[in-house]
Amino acid sequence: MNNHLHAFVRYRTNPQKCTKTMDRRQQKTQQAILVSFEELLAQKKYEHITVQDIIDKANIARSTFYSHFETKDELLRSTCENLFNHIFASHPAKESSHDFSASENSLSDALTHVLYHLKDDKTRYARIFACESSNLFWSYFRDQFAQLMLRYDIHQKDIPDDFYRNYYCSAFIEAIKWWFKTELQTTPEKLQTYFSKVTMRES
Repeated sequence: MNNHLHAFVRYRTNPQKCTKTMDRRQQKTQQAILVSFEELLAQKKYEHITVQDIIDKANIARSTFYSHFETKDELLRSTCENLFNHIFASHPAKESSHDFSASENSLSDALTHVLYHLKDDKTRYARIFACESSNLFWSYFRDQFAQLMLRYDIHQKDIPDDFYRNYYCSAFIEAIKWWFKTELQTTPEKLQTYFSKVTMRES
């Protein structure tokens, strides 16, 4: 795992921040920080972005930034969670473009659900996946996908589980990269079917 990811995976959020409900103004400020950070990532590498860059972009005071995030790595963690945690939900809710809330919760449904979320916010994900620091986000995506695989006990006979899971996750990421490169012309259902056939699993 990337060193920056190690840093924010080990990080533990301040308990007072967890219990304090943000008001609308605070939520708006935090969202401005997240958006500004993503816009900066489209311009330069994560390592080259400073807290000063972020507060200038978001037009906030330094103290305001630190009232929301204690470090730049915490902001990265929060951005990854904001981007990916909901798409790997174990009990998906009904969405405007799709509804898997009443599905059998099969592996194919779970993968298609992930793809729908990526498509629904395609501009945002395309920017993140194309930035110079995209490896940070793919690494977090891989960690979340690994948890999904454990839920479904994905394995192949006569193949070591860790070998197959690494292959399966890498293949899915490459499928997503191809999908975005082709401007998402394939439907989520069809892409999931392609992926299942390539990995020799039933769709």
